[in-house]
Amino acid sequence: MAQNLPKIVCILGNRPHFVKYGPIHRVLVQRGRIREVIIHTDQHHDPDMSDVFFRELEIPAPDHSLGISGGGNAEMAGRMMIGLDKVIENEAPDLCLVLGDTNSTLAGALVAASLGIPVAHVEAGLRSFDRSMPEEINRITVDHLSTVLFAPTSNAIQNLTCEGLVNGVHHVGDVMYDATLQFRNKAQRRSNIRKGLNLEEGQYATATVHRAKTTDRKENLKEALDYLREEARTLPIYIPVHPRTESRIEQYGLSTKGLHTIRPLGYFDMLSLVAGSARVYTDSGGLQKEAYFLRVPCVTLRDNTEWKETIASGWNRLWREKDWNARHEIDDYGSGDAAEKIIDVLERLLLDGSG
Repeated sequence: MAQNLPKIVCILGNRPHFVKYGPIHRVLVQRGRIREVIIHTDQHHDPDMSDVFFRELEIPAPDHSLGISGGGNAEMAGRMMIGLDKVIENEAPDLCLVLGDTNSTLAGALVAASLGIPVAHVEAGLRSFDRSMPEEINRITVDHLSTVLFAPTSNAIQNLTCEGLVNGVHHVGDVMYDATLQFRNKAQRRSNIRKGLNLEEGQYATATVHRAKTTDRKENLKEALDYLREEARTLPIYIPVHPRTESRIEQYGLSTKGLHTIRPLGYFDMLSLVAGSARVYTDSGGLQKEAYFLRVPCVTLRDNTEWKETIASGWNRLWREKDWNARHEIDDYGSGDAAEKIIDVLERLLLDGSG
């Protein structure tokens, strides 16, 4: 019976993908009307950055693992395209689902489009308007290759409209909000991270630093670490250190003195750590939102952000700004049913022939 169902290939590669895909997989299984094939590029291949997320988010082991990580953006994306080309061609899916703005996202969309397979993009329409960021180039390219564009916010839809992308666009809300609602209570029950670090709620901050623009130049990484060190004079800061960041700190001879560095965390531990924080500092896109979902003020360690509504709402600010805007709630992210809306659209497209 399952062999007769329409088939989608889902391209995953790193932590944000796993978090976004967890709720989507859950709805696919509950409904049982579309067959999924999971391809993991292994962009994040460390067990602390991959295996634990599959387990905690209840995602099955990938059907295909490519074992591709490391190298520059062009090199990595190129190797991913070579690996994905044969796998996707052999699977012959009805649609390719990609998420976010990573090299895995770009490679999956380029290969599927070149094979004439429709592409659906989760988190379409985000723009930081900073093309020096590889992620921005990826977002724009993937959106223009996609047949179906799942926009998380009205601002994202406006960005797509300005670029002439109006067909196949759907405002569905944010799947990471779905994940937070589904797993935050379980995370609090199962995680021992705060107890293990002897942390009291509201008495510390959490930080992450991993973006290529931050880590791939010594002066940028030093500036970020110096900023965090100054902030830590009034509030201790705990940093789960990304393997790339750890490598660059060692390569550049930089110091993390004055900061509490810890190993990379799984989804439950990270949710728990952020939930108990007085503040979050990050150059990540996803963590800006997760901080808001948990109602923790955020400082983005960048000069721009694709999540404009977090700034406007006063829950987030850029690190060179002095203070937050007046605080209010954000309605755009939905009510935890983004995955349901995504699968509604895919079922109409693949089963009924109407997007």
